[in-house]
Amino acid sequence: MLNSENKFYITTAIDYVNDTIHIGHAFQKVIADVLARYYRIKLGKESVFFLTGTDEYGQKAEKATQVSGVSTKDFVDRIAKTDIEQQDSLNISYDRFIRTTDPDHTKSVQEIWNRVKASGDIYLGEYKGLYCTGCEAYYTEEDLIDGKCPYHPNIEVKIVSEKNYFFKWTKYKDFLIENIKNNPGFIFPLSRANEMLEFAKNIKDIPISRTNFKWGIPVPDDPEQVIYVWFDALTNYITGVGFPDNKELFNKFWPADVHILGKDNVRWHSLLWPAMLKSAGVKIPKTILVNGFLSLNGQKISKSLGNVIRPTDWVSKYGADAVRYYLMRYTAITEDSDISEEKLKAAYNSDLANGLGNLVSRVLKLCQGKEISLVFEKSAISDNVAKLIEEYKLNEALTAIWERIKEADVLVDKEQPWKLSEEKAKPILEKLLKDIYSIAYDLQPFLTETPEKIFEKIETKEIKPLFPRI
Repeated sequence: MLNSENKFYITTAIDYVNDTIHIGHAFQKVIADVLARYYRIKLGKESVFFLTGTDEYGQKAEKATQVSGVSTKDFVDRIAKTDIEQQDSLNISYDRFIRTTDPDHTKSVQEIWNRVKASGDIYLGEYKGLYCTGCEAYYTEEDLIDGKCPYHPNIEVKIVSEKNYFFKWTKYKDFLIENIKNNPGFIFPLSRANEMLEFAKNIKDIPISRTNFKWGIPVPDDPEQVIYVWFDALTNYITGVGFPDNKELFNKFWPADVHILGKDNVRWHSLLWPAMLKSAGVKIPKTILVNGFLSLNGQKISKSLGNVIRPTDWVSKYGADAVRYYLMRYTAITEDSDISEEKLKAAYNSDLANGLGNLVSRVLKLCQGKEISLVFEKSAISDNVAKLIEEYKLNEALTAIWERIKEADVLVDKEQPWKLSEEKAKPILEKLLKDIYSIAYDLQPFLTETPEKIFEKIETKEIKPLFPRI
């Protein structure tokens, strides 16, 4: 969990391009962004790489295109563009936004295929079974709930019969089980690791090519088949850091320190991906961090319910920092959480406007007209906040920072510097300014604009509200 090396490589799940990302997807991106920004402060910008992107191949994308009436490439281009706009609205500081239609990714996937084949782990067979286009995943009857996919109950699970290439997943069963048992930090939280241990006991060889659609990366030496979307999509994590051509970049950042993903994708990342890498002779990632799902006003976020919220819907009203703050403060990232605009607005007014914003304005107003000149030397996140971030307790880190905001407010009320002479008030105001500076410094991973505004206000003593009440 704690990073002991002088580099940090974090990835998010890449999102299907059947539709533009919503606030639930953005939740994961903000978590990753907080971690990336934290490690940039700790290790330096050049020592951190943050990858996110879009998953653009597969039957799901091809079907969405048929409804849209445009070419598949035009459709995925359009969705990728809107996904970038949504992430940018929240100031997600990715180092690369990868698209699985990128030419270097095709080369990377085919290289992994050839390496796995060279290990004797690919064979031609016939698959007969169940397939969910929503997950782009194969299932057994035991996996289903009342005959439905547990993650896409509104999509019919289809019976598929195809001649495909298979990956010898079963060959790596013992390796996968031992990896989870011997590396307690490999899957976080631990409850997800226990689920995967049970699942690993029953893995079967898996089809890794498809023949009933064409929108995919061709199988080397067999262009009639395309590579299964999960075999393709997982490989983005090594493409993103230069595999196979940019060895310097790849050797600097691989293996990934954290893959962050939703609970519906754990089996592919913790069991299929390590097996693929082991077969290809590539190191496996260090940590699979599993985020919970968000619901909105007690309901699943879905187009059919008409309750899809895009990040820009909230950012346009409250600003990026307020949305980021709310998502990180009022959720436990590894658990399911319920969100609402009403709760966001309440957090904005109580915590940001009346809390942080009011403290800054209050203290700076008291400093006006006084000779106060300080040198701020803070160059690291406070130890308690750093520890909580590295333990993925982001909500607790923010709670700890807000306790300091409350303590500073209490100090103002107790000492009442406006009643004191300048000589007696000065050390109190100096302490308050240092406290505010330290608070702003520690907020840098979470809030992308506010800390810099606070630093500037301390310099200029400008008291315009940081967060006007809504």
